Amino acid sequence: MKLVAGLGNPGPRYAESRHNIGYLVVDELARRWATEVTRYDRDFEGLIGETQACGQRVLLLKPSTFMNLSGRSVAAALRFYKLAAADVLIAHDDLDLPVGLLRARASGTAGGHNGMSDVLRQLGTDEIARLRVGIGRVHPSAAVEYVLSRFEPDERPAIADAVGRAADAVVCWLQAGIDAAMNRFNRRQDREPGPKAADPRSQGESS
Repeated sequence: MKLVAGLGNPGPRYAESRHNIGYLVVDELARRWATEVTRYDRDFEGLIGETQACGQRVLLLKPSTFMNLSGRSVAAALRFYKLAAADVLIAHDDLDLPVGLLRARASGTAGGHNGMSDVLRQLGTDEIARLRVGIGRVHPSAAVEYVLSRFEPDERPAIADAVGRAADAVVCWLQAGIDAAMNRFNRRQDREPGPKAADPRSQGESS
């Protein structure tokens, strides 16, 4: 069994905000696989959906703990299904990447992302595959307001495309592993220009 968790904040206030790009990736996978991620599981503190995809059982998870406590939800699912760290992939937004750019990684630090930081802390390892989706760069002083805002109309086509490519990357991970996803999706985008802007180092207390 594999677990794909998309990070975000629950509720209509945050729907389709920049910080909820992980939710959008999970929703796209659910759409492709004709399943739903709408059942709230009290033990996992999140919305879940389960399906067969790429020849294996896949659990889709959208933590409802709010971003900073995302790891609590992911860890509960991991323990219940007795999964190894290698069976998990986390999709989340990234302020350090231009809008729509993807970066898959096999391990490493959270890079200032509070939700991912809690996942690593709760699981006790940084050997967790993650898929980062760029939401654009701003000055650190504006980061909190920015990540909770919605995408501008002229950004939405790039985000829709990125969500589709992110879902493709998840499928690649399921079929061939994180290294294959990195080789296919990171390399291709290295040739894609992105806007230049200030490079923030933090996502703030509300991220």
